[in-house]
Amino acid sequence: MSNKSDDMQVRRQIALRDGTPAIIRPMRPDDRGRIVAAFAQLDPNSIYTRYFTHMKALPERALNRLKDIDFEHLAGLAVTIGCGDDEVVIGSSTYVVFDAPDGAKAAEVAFTIEEDYQGNGLAKRLLETMIEIARRHRIVRFEADVLAGNAAMLAVFGRCGLPMRKRRDGGVTHIEMDLAGEAAPDHQ
Repeated sequence: MSNKSDDMQVRRQIALRDGTPAIIRPMRPDDRGRIVAAFAQLDPNSIYTRYFTHMKALPERALNRLKDIDFEHLAGLAVTIGCGDDEVVIGSSTYVVFDAPDGAKAAEVAFTIEEDYQGNGLAKRLLETMIEIARRHRIVRFEADVLAGNAAMLAVFGRCGLPMRKRRDGGVTHIEMDLAGEAAPDHQ
């Protein structure tokens, strides 16, 4: 079992396809302004794809939850470039734990990547890191609702190599990924 302080130390140095250095790290309360700025940079279509609704700003309750990130019940990772006052959030992922009807400890997972940085493998790297953290907290399943037209996110989930179930309901695909399963050898 992991503890909050271990998870708050997660820090992965990665490089974008053009060589730009980036960091995957836990979201912190002091990220509030960076997250608001990142949201303001999103195209309306990206906002709808992530939240299934049009909105001009993130709800206060979502921003207030930054202080609640403990990785046991709520996880949040940010991908950033730059440092100090120039640090910019270019992507993020969250999971929210819930007790599933089948009694499993499951979590709903979601991702946002700023359009200028899509195609850099950031969602894949965030998913890998989230899976690692979730397994330490004995979460056995990730679930996600993805708009059927969001081919890029469906592909990220499809290529993760974990046992998966998909169910389409109208324009939304519900995905369940078995975290206890092993990824296929070409996905490790």
